[in-house]
Amino acid sequence: MPSEILEIKERTLMVSDMAETLIASEIIKLAGEINEKIKKGERIYNLTIGDFDSKIFPIPAKLEEEIIKAYKEGATNYPPADGLFETREAVSKFLAEKEGLDYSPANEILIAAGARPLIYATYQTIVHPGDTVIFPVPSWNNNHYSHLSHAKKIEILARPENNFMPTASDLKPYLNQAALVALCSPLNPTGTAFTKQGLEEICELILEENNSRDESQKPLYLMYDQIYWVLTFGGTEHYNPVSLFPEMKNYTLFIDGLSKSFAATGVRVGWTFGPSRVIGKMKSILSHLGAWAPKAEQVAAARYLSRLSDVESYLNKFKQQVSERLEGFYNGFMELKNEGFKVDAISPQAAIYLTVQFDLHGMKKEGGAILKNTKDITKYLLDEAKVAIVPFHAFGDSDNSTWYRLSVGTCKIDEVEEVIKNLRKSLGKLS
Repeated sequence: MPSEILEIKERTLMVSDMAETLIASEIIKLAGEINEKIKKGERIYNLTIGDFDSKIFPIPAKLEEEIIKAYKEGATNYPPADGLFETREAVSKFLAEKEGLDYSPANEILIAAGARPLIYATYQTIVHPGDTVIFPVPSWNNNHYSHLSHAKKIEILARPENNFMPTASDLKPYLNQAALVALCSPLNPTGTAFTKQGLEEICELILEENNSRDESQKPLYLMYDQIYWVLTFGGTEHYNPVSLFPEMKNYTLFIDGLSKSFAATGVRVGWTFGPSRVIGKMKSILSHLGAWAPKAEQVAAARYLSRLSDVESYLNKFKQQVSERLEGFYNGFMELKNEGFKVDAISPQAAIYLTVQFDLHGMKKEGGAILKNTKDITKYLLDEAKVAIVPFHAFGDSDNSTWYRLSVGTCKIDEVEEVIKNLRKSLGKLS
C-alpha cells in the first residue's frame, strides 16, 4: 500500500440543471415553522394540510377490513404494471354507475400509487421538452410537473370573481401553441368547481383547436384532475368533459382515485383513464418507475368499490362532516367581515378547502410594525392567532396575493369556533 496520502480535491458536486433549479415546496417550508412552534408547546391550529387526520376522518371500515383480509390472503407480491384486472374492472363499473362514463378495464384504465405518479406519467407521455403546458394559478403542482418535464409553461391567473376557475376566454389566446391543458375540478387549493357552462366553453375550444390541426400534428390534450369529485356540497354539481362532449374522450386524461374521496391518502390507490394508446404509453413509463399501488390495497379497493351501498353510506356521512366544518368557517368569516374586519371568503363548493382572504397589507401591529407583504400577514396569523393557513402564492399566484387556502382535513368541529375567536382577537389588534 503506498505510503503517500493522496490529496482529495474539494469540488462542488454537480447535478442536473433540472434538479438544481427545482423549487422546493412552499407548503413544506411553512410546515417546518409550524412544527417548530408545536415542539415548543404552542397550541397551533394547523389548517395547512391537504390531508386527513385519521382519528377524525378514518377510511371506510369496510375498506380497512378488506385491506387486512388481502394481506392475510398473501397479496404481497408485485401487481401487474397497469394494476390488477379486478381493480380496473371495479373502477370501470364505478365510473359507469356514478358518472355514466364508459372506459374499458382492458386498455383504458391504469392503476398507480395515488394521483402523483399518474400526473407525472401524463406529463411525460404527452409533453416533449419545450412543449407548452397551460394551467391556471392558483393550482396544485403544475409548475413543478412542467419543470420536471422541461416544458414551457403558460400560467393563467384566475380571478376571484370567477371563483378562481379559469375561463375559456382566459385560455383561448394560447391553445394553438399548447400540447397540454392541465385543469382540476374541484380545484385544489380553492375548493371551487367548474360550472357546466364554464367547462363546456373550454371543451368547445379544445375540440375546435384539434379540428384545426392536421394529421402530422400532436393533438391538444386535456389532463382533467377530478380527485375530489365526489366531495361536492351545497347544490354544487361535478361536471366532466366526456359527459358533456363524448368526442372529448379522444383527448382527455382523467386523474382520479381513492385518496380524497375516502380519506385514504396513505392507501395509495389512484387511477387514470383515457385513450388506450396514451394509457399504454403511461403504463410503460410507470412500469420502469415501479409506481404501482400495493397489491393488497388494490384487491381491497376492487372489493370495496363493488359495494355501492357501503360506498354511499360512507360518503354521505363523510361529506356531511366535511361540509359542516367548511360552512362553519365560512359563516365565521362572514361574521368577521360584517364586523368590519378586512377578511372575506368564497362560499364552499367542494373538496376539503375554503378560499379565504386577509386583505391586511399596510396595517399596523400593536407595536407599530407594518404588515408590508403577504409573508408578514401569514406570520402574524401564525404568531398572534395561532392559525396556520397556506397563501395562494404557494400555488403559483403572485407573492402578494391576499388569498389563502384553509383546509379542514385535520380539524375537529369544536376548533372552528376557537379559530374564529382567535382571529377576531388578533385582527382587533391591528390598526
